Formats: sequence, C-alpha cells, structure tokens
Amino acid sequence: MGFLRIDRNICKRDGFCVRECPGTIIRMSADGIPEVTPGREAGCFDCGHCVAVCPYGALEHERIPSGNSPAIREELRISEEQALQFLRSRRSIRHFLNKPVEKERILKLIHGARYAPTAGNGQLVEWLVVSDRTRLKEISGLTVDWLRELVKDPQVLATSPYLPAAVAAWDAGYDSVLRDAPVLVIATAPKEAINGMVDLTLALSYFDLLAPAMGLGTCWAGLLQGALLHLPSLKRFAGIPERNPHHYPIMLGYPDAKYYRVPERKEPKVLFV
Repeated sequence: MGFLRIDRNICKRDGFCVRECPGTIIRMSADGIPEVTPGREAGCFDCGHCVAVCPYGALEHERIPSGNSPAIREELRISEEQALQFLRSRRSIRHFLNKPVEKERILKLIHGARYAPTAGNGQLVEWLVVSDRTRLKEISGLTVDWLRELVKDPQVLATSPYLPAAVAAWDAGYDSVLRDAPVLVIATAPKEAINGMVDLTLALSYFDLLAPAMGLGTCWAGLLQGALLHLPSLKRFAGIPERNPHHYPIMLGYPDAKYYRVPERKEPKVLFV
C-alpha cells in the first residue's frame, strides 16, 4: 500500500479518492480497495485531496496524518452574504497605532497564509519579518532616495504623478513609504518556485484577509517593492535572501481608525466567450 493506508472496515469503495487525485496515481484494486498504482508513487505531490475527500476517514496518508487534518466544522461555514461583506469591508490601513504587534500574532497570520495554493503544491513561500523601528525608518529613507531620482524623469511623472507628493511628505516628517507601521512582512520565494510571484501573492492575500479578523490592519508596500526591484543593495539591507528573486512587502499593525461602510467600486469589465 506504500504511503497510503486504507482501513478496509471503513472504506465504502466509492472511489472518491481515485477520482479526485490530481496526479491520477490512485486506482481501485481488484477487490475494490483504493491503492497507489505501482510505479506512480513519485507522482504524489502531497496535496491532501485524498485525505480531504474521504467522508469516512478511511484513508491515511503517511505524510499528511489525519491527526493534523481536522474535520471541517459545519457550524463555522459562512454564508455568501457574510463572505461578501468580509471581502468588501477589507481596507488598506495607512495610519497605525504606536503599538508593537506580538510575535505570536504575526506567526498565527503566517501559519494561516501557508494554506494558500501554490504551483504544484510546492509550498516554497518564505517569510521575512522586520520590526526594528530604526531599520524600518532606514528602509523608508533609502526608498525615498530612490524616488528622488525617479521623479526627475518626465515619463515617470506622467504615469505616476503622486510620487513627488510622497517625497514631499517624507521631507515634512511623515513616513510616506511604510506609514510608520510597526512591522514589515516580506513574502519571498526562491527561483525554484516556477510560479513564485503568484504563489507569494496568494499567500500575502490570505495573510491580508486574516489580519482584520485578528484586529490588525495591512497595506501593500508598493513604493518599497519598486525600490527593491531596482536596488540590490536595498534588497540585501532589508534581509531578503539573494536566492529569492520573488518578493513583495506588506505593512502590518494595529489600525488607529474603525470603518463603518463598504464603499462601492467600479463595475468590472467582463467578457464571456
């Protein structure tokens, strides 16, 4: 049976695990019990579909133990209306309380984000957490130095007219890059991640959406990302491993404001083919 073990007394021989296996490596044996097709063991990428789809708990995967795979609790399912409000009420936070974020809460967010899908279930996203205030201020300052040079280009100003305001705000004493956030989290992925930017963006989205439920707020640090892409020295200073070409930063902290409405957005452009 290899890395899959089937409890014959529980298995109903319905073939759900066979049908749902993305690697098509599970088959029904002659006596109707699922088994890994001989020679196809390497085709398993540990997605857990077989564990998740069995209604009876008859299947045990040695690398995805049932003890770490809790049953879905029906009472925690949310309605369509609840889900829509949850998504609509998410806001980018640009003003944070002068309050540190506990390490345990940061880790809880990252652990939640690891359930985001990744290409081939590679799960190669890595995390860098910066909370030293001096280093955060230096990162912002180096980004503003890059912006000063950038705004000298008329073409850049034509497409990004808000950049001079960001420089002016910094000169006036306001951190227009990291918004005085107490924590900067950078999701990264190594070059081996064939879909690295998508993988880490999905992980950051999970991180971003979980944060409000924990009383926290986030803002994607686009100005810093631009600087990181153009300044290898800043990337090294921030602590991003050289082997990780994929990266994106996000600010994290406790919001200093509460929101009460969900503003409308533009109508989507949709083409059905």
